Amino acid sequence: MYNPKSLKAEEFISDEEIRETLAYADANKENVELIDQILAKAKECKGLTHREASVLLACPIPEKIQEMYDLAAEIKKEFYGNRIVLFAPLYLSNYCVNGCVYCPYHKKNQHIARKKLTQEEIVKEVTALQDMGHKRLAIEAGEDPLNNPIEYILECIKTIYSIKHKNGAIRRVNVNIAATTVENYRKLKEAGIGTYILFQETYHKESYEKLHPTGPKHNYAYHTEAMDRAMEGGIDDVGLGVLFGLELYRYEFAGLLMHAEHLEAVHGVGPHTISVPRIKHADDIDPSAFDNSISDEIFAKICALIRISVPYTGMIISTRESQAVREKVLPLGVSQISGASRTSVGGYDKPETEDEVTSAQFDVSDQRTLDEIVNWLMNMGDIPSFCTACYRAGRTGDRFMSLCKSKQISNCCHPNALMTLMEYLQDYASPETKKVGLELIQKELENIPSEKVKRLTEEHLADIVNGQRDFRF
Repeated sequence: MYNPKSLKAEEFISDEEIRETLAYADANKENVELIDQILAKAKECKGLTHREASVLLACPIPEKIQEMYDLAAEIKKEFYGNRIVLFAPLYLSNYCVNGCVYCPYHKKNQHIARKKLTQEEIVKEVTALQDMGHKRLAIEAGEDPLNNPIEYILECIKTIYSIKHKNGAIRRVNVNIAATTVENYRKLKEAGIGTYILFQETYHKESYEKLHPTGPKHNYAYHTEAMDRAMEGGIDDVGLGVLFGLELYRYEFAGLLMHAEHLEAVHGVGPHTISVPRIKHADDIDPSAFDNSISDEIFAKICALIRISVPYTGMIISTRESQAVREKVLPLGVSQISGASRTSVGGYDKPETEDEVTSAQFDVSDQRTLDEIVNWLMNMGDIPSFCTACYRAGRTGDRFMSLCKSKQISNCCHPNALMTLMEYLQDYASPETKKVGLELIQKELENIPSEKVKRLTEEHLADIVNGQRDFRF
């Protein structure tokens, strides 16, 4: 039985409810009166249910799809303005005991180069990332109790936060590791992590178990209930995601929104972020082996409808996607992107050469430098942001969500974005990027509504030019 307040995976992600939802969506996909009612509700910026959103996803009417896109762009501007937060993944280890058939880290893969960073190597990796200008990392590691125990992860986090190189510093470490215990989540919280990220991969239980035939990840319920344990352990910022292409996208979309509804119903706070990766080519993985791939058009529609359905939640697009695809979906609701990513272990300090046996998890489609991405964003009218202020000021969980839902978060996020952009321009940017950035900052200062905040921002920007760092509202 479907129950969003239940703590049992098969009750808050109910297969029966999803199937009924998809049938309802099919029956109403051209019901213009109902679609208009749903869109009118979405305009109130309070979100949609999984069933309402599924009707919109099934709708084939071109003019209604355009309305969805227009509304998504409007809602994104309302909640997030034109800021795009930048981050980079840092792969600590690709040792893994699981048998996931879509991931080259699976235990049976004897071809991939197995690597695990020492603390000394982490210093080199993070220094290389700081030299690019990154301030926010998402650490990744395979599931291996022997090689990657929680103690190793905690030591890595401590090392990362300790590294100060020139004007560089990693101010926020998000963590993407396997489902674990409440006790271990408490340890991660005490270590000062930002968001705990765990992709469901697929919400379809039967498919999930086939795709994860061996290893601890095979346990569907333990994996699906991980976010509840994380929140019990004190982590109030969690990030959801599915790997589109493993199962039928409409099923995944409904499950993803049901998970968000569950977190809201039980914990009073929905997901901090939702990621929408698509399966990509990797060492011994051929994405064409999975027959549920989705087109760029469907992908864009999914992004728009996530923004409409959970307007308060950040949306992440990684370098799995090409520049063209990222350019298409950025206006539809994306608020965070990775830049200059390496999915190999140790790939920032010493990038892998073509003749090396790879340690990468998947191929990167957008291979531009961080400077090129910053320049590209600014030329599209976006503000590249390296801000980590909310996390460091304690604006997490329900405190962040209450600010975001009331649309007050932009009163501090906009100036914070400008100040962190100025840091980047002063310390890392190419001359051309710096020129574009300084012009953008002057223009965007005029969009700060409070005269007091605007004046303080101008003072802090001048201080940054004179060598000071790390101002925030």
